Amino acid sequence: MPMPVFTIRPETPKDSNVISELTVAAFRPLNFPDLNEHFIIEALRAVGALTISLVAEMDGRVVGHIAFSPITISDGTTGWYGLGPVSILPENQRQGIGKALIGEGLVRLKEIGARGCFLVGHPDYYGKVGFVHPTTLTHEGISLKYLFAIAFDGIYPEGEVSFHEAFKATSSPSQ
Repeated sequence: MPMPVFTIRPETPKDSNVISELTVAAFRPLNFPDLNEHFIIEALRAVGALTISLVAEMDGRVVGHIAFSPITISDGTTGWYGLGPVSILPENQRQGIGKALIGEGLVRLKEIGARGCFLVGHPDYYGKVGFVHPTTLTHEGISLKYLFAIAFDGIYPEGEVSFHEAFKATSSPSQ
């Protein structure tokens, strides 16, 4: 089966509604108790904390999205970013789009001088795209098996990670 042809580009203002709809479609099948990922993206965007926001486009249609935002680490280390959410339309999953979005996002983080990237995610996926379980980083209430990081300089900070306040969003910031 041939690989799908898609392009990756930064989001534009006209993409915001499509990104919200795509995110809901991607996360709904996971049956998370709080389907708030689209509110997180909107809140990050509203406060200017959406550092990198990329979309994957196929045949003129947005089929994937990834967000990166600043995180804080209790040891005071700066220059680290959180990955997430990343969303691919269910019918376009398992076609390499997520991996490509992650790869392009990491390249762009390096270009802005980031020192590393941290995420909470599925244990069977993120190790395949270069992330490791960071033995020196924690996140309150989350098991190590769901924590992943990549240090661009090979140096991992030590401490508890906190995502941006926008990750607590439960509704649209415009409401």
